[in-house]
Amino acid sequence: MTDMFVSLGTWNWLIFGFILMALETMAPGVFLFWLGLAALLVGLISFAVLLSWQIQLVMFAVFAAAAVPVWRRLARPKVDESASPFLNKRTEALLGREFTLEKPIIDGSGTVRIGDTVWRVAGPDTPAGTRVKVVQVDGANLTVAAA
Repeated sequence: MTDMFVSLGTWNWLIFGFILMALETMAPGVFLFWLGLAALLVGLISFAVLLSWQIQLVMFAVFAAAAVPVWRRLARPKVDESASPFLNKRTEALLGREFTLEKPIIDGSGTVRIGDTVWRVAGPDTPAGTRVKVVQVDGANLTVAAA
């Protein structure tokens, strides 16, 4: 077994790297690609520097292990918060806006129509048809004040 490792050379690493990358095309999952890249790096470094087989195996392990966080960083989708700052925060988009009460606020509860949705609002008693401003949001509950 050690004879096999002792014979590890530059070409062996390059061939091994290309084989792993070729296998990635047959069984995609972006796992073998990084192992293949690690093998290619060891092969390229072995061209420049004469290394023992133990160091070559350690380098391969280090490059393969380092590839995981690199891949996670590269694969993470870039979310542009400025393009849609209220995505999944619908109520926060309502903060500070003014609406007309659909039903009066009686005993601290009423409704307002926003688009095609009727929202429950809380605030001081106010007659229907009055303009109110959303001053606080808590989940799906809107707190309003006279505008």
